[in-house]
Amino acid sequence: MKKATATVLTAFLLAAPAAAWAERNPQDPYEGYNRFMFKVNDTADRYVLAPVARGYRYVTPKPVRTGVGNFFNNLRDVVSFGSNVLRLDAKRASEDLVRVGINTTFGLGGLINIADAGGIPNNKNTLGDTFSSWGWKNSNYFVYPLSGPSTVRDALGNTIVTVYPVDNAIFHTSAGRIGAKATNAVNRREELLDLTDNLDGAVLDRYTATRDLYMQMRARQVGGTLPSSSEDEVDIDDLVAPSSDGGNATDSRDQAVETAGATSETVSPSANDYTHDAAVWVPVTAPASVEAVPSH
Repeated sequence: MKKATATVLTAFLLAAPAAAWAERNPQDPYEGYNRFMFKVNDTADRYVLAPVARGYRYVTPKPVRTGVGNFFNNLRDVVSFGSNVLRLDAKRASEDLVRVGINTTFGLGGLINIADAGGIPNNKNTLGDTFSSWGWKNSNYFVYPLSGPSTVRDALGNTIVTVYPVDNAIFHTSAGRIGAKATNAVNRREELLDLTDNLDGAVLDRYTATRDLYMQMRARQVGGTLPSSSEDEVDIDDLVAPSSDGGNATDSRDQAVETAGATSETVSPSANDYTHDAAVWVPVTAPASVEAVPSH
């Protein structure tokens, strides 16, 4: 799935007309700040996070990395549950609750993802999605420090979750909380190494490419609208072939969106993690692998 996602995004970026990338986006009024923070994030990723992630991949067996990812994705289901409760979406909230219950109880505290094997939907909704359901459909582009592509709406939601993190209920000491956040960041970045390596050099202006692709993705997910653009705009759906394993667009998203934050990089983790998690865009520069996702 990761290689397929990388191939699709590379094709999309190369196919998009250069004029489209060069055009100033009305949804990016803070471009001066955003470009500066983009460079800061990209530098941090290139010289710190990406090298650490490569070392982590080298010394850590894949089953262990998978278990770490499953554990933190289980916590993200708790956030998704709360977000869907606020949206008054009983169906998705109940799905999230069942996922957390099964993975926590029978999956050794979330280390084993039994819910996916059982076909339980993987929603991964965020507070940004909740704000959107309340009417905040369109929001300006915003590069989150040390995280990556976002919007003002999604950044507000991510900030609330950062200030009141779910993992505080598990890790009660400062050392434990810092260690958990560092482990999660490195593990997520490792999952996106292949994607960002394939995207590196695919476009001349990575900032613009990342911004435009991210904004298109979020507009589709939340039902927002984008400023009218070139008639030659490429529809990513035309580049995505149905997966042979029957996976849907939502399943692919998680791993794409999470890169945009700390790499030349909000998308995933399990593919689903990237669909509604703008924070999942780990790469700070390269657009995180993100497939088009139907809006909820």
